[in-house]
Amino acid sequence: MYEDKIILITGGTGSWGQELTHKLLGYKPKEIRIFSRNEYAQVKMQHAFENDPRLKFIIGDVRDYNALLAATRSADYVFHLAALKHVPVCEYQPDEALKTNVSGTENIINASIVNGVKKVIDVSTDKAVEPINFYGMTKSFGERLMIRANSLSKTTKFVCIRGGNVLGTNGSVVPIFKKQILEGKEVTLTSKEMTRFFLTVSEAIDLLLKASEVAIGGEIFVMKMNACRIVDLINVLGQHFSTNTTPIKEIGIRPGEKLHEVLVSDHEAPHTLKYGSQYYVILPTHASNKLRDNYKGLKKCSFVKYQSNDVLMSPSEIFKMLKEGGFL
Repeated sequence: MYEDKIILITGGTGSWGQELTHKLLGYKPKEIRIFSRNEYAQVKMQHAFENDPRLKFIIGDVRDYNALLAATRSADYVFHLAALKHVPVCEYQPDEALKTNVSGTENIINASIVNGVKKVIDVSTDKAVEPINFYGMTKSFGERLMIRANSLSKTTKFVCIRGGNVLGTNGSVVPIFKKQILEGKEVTLTSKEMTRFFLTVSEAIDLLLKASEVAIGGEIFVMKMNACRIVDLINVLGQHFSTNTTPIKEIGIRPGEKLHEVLVSDHEAPHTLKYGSQYYVILPTHASNKLRDNYKGLKKCSFVKYQSNDVLMSPSEIFKMLKEGGFL
């Protein structure tokens, strides 16, 4: 699928982008374009990939339509990873989140259609489901724009994927907790009742690639994900990295933060199908006949809602997840 193809990755210098680049290089693409704003991060990535000639680094911002128009020219596939993601930052600077996460997504859609990109894969988040914070709202808008974009072009297909918290990415809690424990400090936690979905970077990229390969346009792919109480996660880290009991300080829920995250809402559940053993696929309420026919053999999901406090990992399962993620 990707052999001799040109691929654009927005926000490509982040954890997702670098792992995606590693895996895509194995498919022998003609060129992978890394589009981002941070020149230092690009130089670091260029060295990390030993100046692979298939990588082309492009300084640009998704807010700049003309920059995207140039970046998508002759591209076959676009992976849209760029976003402002920090919940409190988006709460306090909503205008900036809107420019990047909504206007930037519109720019991706329009530039991809003009340049005849085959498929655009948008990376979304559980926070886009029943959003209570501005970040989640912008990502929800982004999903709607992407799904609707399938009606704007007969040649360019658009699909979304939803994930939870990815271990080790920028802003991930695990490195923060680990640092606090190793320094003998109190571990700060917003609430002991809080639960979250987690997946490794490798799992996240597998979902991304799966969606890019099988999607025909208009779907939202969701991975079946493990979830746990954050306090249990801290305790597992504390048992591994300290001989003493780990002190935990509750600091209260931050602006726009939920106790539990949702990957599939009760409104979406009736349109959600089981896709193999690892995925769900959400169809739009007014799915085209082509889209319905493509998935007519799949069974509907049995849940009313897919929420992070439904089934929780045991301490041994959390340990296994952290070990597989390279944190233990």
